[in-house]
Amino acid sequence: MTIKVDAIRECLEGVIPGTVATASPDGTPNIAYLSQVQFVDSDHVALSYQFFNKTRQNIMVNPRAALVVTSPLTAAQYRLSLEYLRTETSGPLFESMKAKLAGIASHTGMSGVFRLLGSDVFHVLDIERLPGESLPAPPPQHNLLAALRTCTERLASCTDLEKLLSETLSCLDRQFGIHHTMVLMLDEASQRLYTVASQGYEESGVGSEIPLGQGVIGVAAREGTPIRIGHMNSEYAYSRAIRESTAHSDWAGALETEIPLPGLRESRSQLAVPIRASQRLLGVLYVESPRDLRFTYDDEDALVSLAGQLGMAMHLLQQAAESSEDAPSASADPAPTKGLPLVIRHFPENDSVFLGDDYLIKGVAGSIFWTLLRDYADKQRTEFTNRELRLDSRVRLPDVSDNLEARLILLGKRLIERNAAIRIEKTGRGRFRLRVDRPIRLSEA
Repeated sequence: MTIKVDAIRECLEGVIPGTVATASPDGTPNIAYLSQVQFVDSDHVALSYQFFNKTRQNIMVNPRAALVVTSPLTAAQYRLSLEYLRTETSGPLFESMKAKLAGIASHTGMSGVFRLLGSDVFHVLDIERLPGESLPAPPPQHNLLAALRTCTERLASCTDLEKLLSETLSCLDRQFGIHHTMVLMLDEASQRLYTVASQGYEESGVGSEIPLGQGVIGVAAREGTPIRIGHMNSEYAYSRAIRESTAHSDWAGALETEIPLPGLRESRSQLAVPIRASQRLLGVLYVESPRDLRFTYDDEDALVSLAGQLGMAMHLLQQAAESSEDAPSASADPAPTKGLPLVIRHFPENDSVFLGDDYLIKGVAGSIFWTLLRDYADKQRTEFTNRELRLDSRVRLPDVSDNLEARLILLGKRLIERNAAIRIEKTGRGRFRLRVDRPIRLSEA
């Protein structure tokens, strides 16, 4: 029976280094350990190119090689006959291997030595199981196909974005046993991702931002590919230590409009998966764990499928909301007269909004909030629709599909977290109410 690469992917996790054998033009053999072997598809693998050593020299003149890999689960060994095809020095495969190698390097104390120069892609000509004793494969911790089926059914029943995000993170917790999760959405105009939902952290971090290309999440978004790391490493870590030390320095004022990203202090396994719909990047699904090697190729496959379902559900919900929004109610609640006025400050240069001296939000969400407050103060309006906000020039949405509902969810959560006397309450399809419980005074800088 022919063995395909996808049947032995556990051998490519980097737990046990592989060995590669090459030969010079005169037939002199050379054997070396490999830092990383990456699964590409059922007929191809990629080997990490880090040094111009004898293995590399041989491959450039004699493209055939033999690779031996070992299963960390059963100790079974396999020999792969390879033929060199090309070297990639950028793009999704390279970035995925670069991130994974950074984790391996950090784990082995070789961060200053292990630097990926390229991903050497090989065609797998044959795979042979080597003779020798092996252990029985342990049962999987989770039936990922059953978990994915349950999650897909639950996501299909969601009728609004907030419920969809909540169900996604709940499914990851209960069905997959992944307890630290978040969803980030893309702001195309600023080329940044902002956190709209999270689970498993002391602070939600809703509203925190990451530029494209930064860390596991930013690289996954920029390259449009899953990025998975199995060991803690500094190069791709989202450490709070820098922020905490800066907060006590002369630079503290620069942090007043930054919301800390939620995350584990010692994240030892990370997986970031792009969320897409109709070839368009919507955001990133991110999971992490305090355990080394928590996420496997199978976990990656399952979460890529889940992210695909999530992206399509987001797209369909947005289309449905735009075509069937309820009309706003004409009623308005009387403005509260008791209590000290809450001073709300707006800074137009970045649309940041402060409740007194307490930072709330900025960017598009800040622009939305200020628009709602102006209409409340000037016209005593409390009822609004998503559609009118999309068309309101004061909001300055980059385009009509810029995740308005996600911005409203983010804004609503921030108001609750800051214990503000203002709430956003959903009242129908694409319709919501601004509830104000104490007098407000608006101030524009």
